[in-house]
Amino acid sequence: MTNEDVESGKHVTKESLSDKAVSPTVSTDEKIPVTPLTPPPPLRDGGARAWLQVLGSFLVFSNLWGFVFSFGSFQSYYQLTYLTNESPSDISWIGTVSTGLLIAVGVASGPLFDMGYFRSMLLIGGLGETLAMFMLSLCSKYWQIMLTQGILTGLTNGLLYLPGLALVGRSFKKHRSIAMALTTCGAPIGGIIYTLMFGQLIDRLGFAWTIRAMAFFMLGSYLISFPLLLWGASNLGDLSSGGRRKLFDATALRDLPFWSYSMSNFFLFLGYMIPFTYVAVYGQTQLGMSQSASLNIIIAAQAASVGGRLIAGYAASKIGVMIPWVTAGLASGVFCIAWVGIKSEGAFIAYAILYGFFSGPLIPLPPSVFPIVCPDPKVLGARLGMAQGIGSIASLIGAPIAGSLLNTGRGENYIGLQLFSGLVMMLGGFLLINLYFLLRSRRDIGKLI
Repeated sequence: MTNEDVESGKHVTKESLSDKAVSPTVSTDEKIPVTPLTPPPPLRDGGARAWLQVLGSFLVFSNLWGFVFSFGSFQSYYQLTYLTNESPSDISWIGTVSTGLLIAVGVASGPLFDMGYFRSMLLIGGLGETLAMFMLSLCSKYWQIMLTQGILTGLTNGLLYLPGLALVGRSFKKHRSIAMALTTCGAPIGGIIYTLMFGQLIDRLGFAWTIRAMAFFMLGSYLISFPLLLWGASNLGDLSSGGRRKLFDATALRDLPFWSYSMSNFFLFLGYMIPFTYVAVYGQTQLGMSQSASLNIIIAAQAASVGGRLIAGYAASKIGVMIPWVTAGLASGVFCIAWVGIKSEGAFIAYAILYGFFSGPLIPLPPSVFPIVCPDPKVLGARLGMAQGIGSIASLIGAPIAGSLLNTGRGENYIGLQLFSGLVMMLGGFLLINLYFLLRSRRDIGKLI
């Protein structure tokens, strides 16, 4: 006898029960359909559809973080040629605001992904960033560039950052770490492409058409990524679910693993972008390198980060995420401190490559472990967005703090900048060790996470 029979008050006989066993309907006063109680099919771990989404997310990341990582070339051009009346500090805020907004908007984009708005965010974000690039080609004043390259690109990119990672995370379990690593490899690859495009075209075409060429490349990569991410996909969220998803989960504020995860990322991101921001000017002012050679240092660091992400992702799939993550955080801090003793161009190149290699995994590994930090899938997007919002503050203030330590009034002394970036990243690495023991004691997991 079913609950429906009891609640309707119908008399169920032995014969009717027999009929129900062999027929999809029950013969009483009216026909009542019976829904078979079959479990839903299990979620596939990977598959062709999921790996195509990894490729699509790779293209998205090549535009999101790739454009951020290429800002060093813009900084040099704005400072020396295009915005000569603005201070280097003011110019640097364009890139900082874009990076901070990219991460901060994740506070909203994570829950919106949970609610099923990935398609809308993908189209608005991709086409919005492309439109911002075309508008940038028309700009000649500081406030115009800040609005387009700083604010508009940051807002539109933020719609895609966390949803792109969450989409890949939904499709994988066993191979989640390597899938995340492949996805985020789009960031350094995009950074290399946009840096090379800017360097090769700026003297030939001028600023306006160089930016338009980059915008057309961006548009093409987005148009390729849209069908890879959307066609035939069934893991894009649930617009039809009756439950209301939270934009802010207050219970996270009482969860110690959430705070340990968030503060670890805060200190890591506080120092993460400092070398990428200042190695070029350091090479020129302290080692006498040419501008093109110093920009090649950034490209070498970005290329090395590709290998670091792939190796860390593979290692995480074999031994867990925490060991590669702790190693990456502590090693990045150690190399930043070692930067103090670098006095030759060869040692500087080696430092840049090693820092790029070990700092690269700091982007893909954190979201891979967050499903353990937050085991409730209903609030995973909201909590991940909150954690990334805390990290966005670090991305916003890290480079300016380092710049203030550089300008001490006694000339360009980089020791304060180098020690600051190294110490805060090492602090983040030690907090990751604390997170590891918290997860072991408070989550039902094994020794390897």
